[in-house]
Amino acid sequence: MTAAPADLARARSEFLRIDTPRVEDGAALWRIARDSEVLDLNSSYSYLLWCRDFAATSVVARGENGDPIAFVTGYIRPERPETLVVWQVAVDRAHRGKGLAAALLDALTARVAAEQGLASVETTITPDNSASDRLFTSFAQRHDAPLEHEVLFDGALFPEGTHLPEVLYRIGPF
Repeated sequence: MTAAPADLARARSEFLRIDTPRVEDGAALWRIARDSEVLDLNSSYSYLLWCRDFAATSVVARGENGDPIAFVTGYIRPERPETLVVWQVAVDRAHRGKGLAAALLDALTARVAAEQGLASVETTITPDNSASDRLFTSFAQRHDAPLEHEVLFDGALFPEGTHLPEVLYRIGPF
């Protein structure tokens, strides 16, 4: 399943703008992540730091009132400065199914490519997260880029002992 151009255009019309996150957006990002019921929830403090320290490699979609309704957070891998690692993607429940995540991912990668160059995108996805699998598979297809999968962290490495493995998705080179 891929996000068709019409879906992306509809997603862009559903919100006012795609923007760089600001520190004051941190609480909203934390709430969106918490309410996703899928993402590993980080501390509220970490979302504030993310909006401060990784704003250049993250994006938010703002609703009519200017508040975040969706976000993508990412960072540049220190050992691979042309690789964007997507940390989290979340869309407020009321705005799901409209292609918003795909629009945000496309906007973020276009911005990073223009500002500092971009050869590949990486993310990790648990095997039960079919929505993220569809998002990143369709991203690779839209950008005509190869997609590789491999287990990055086996579930046994996590201290809880019940974590599913994290599968690395590597998209690129572009």
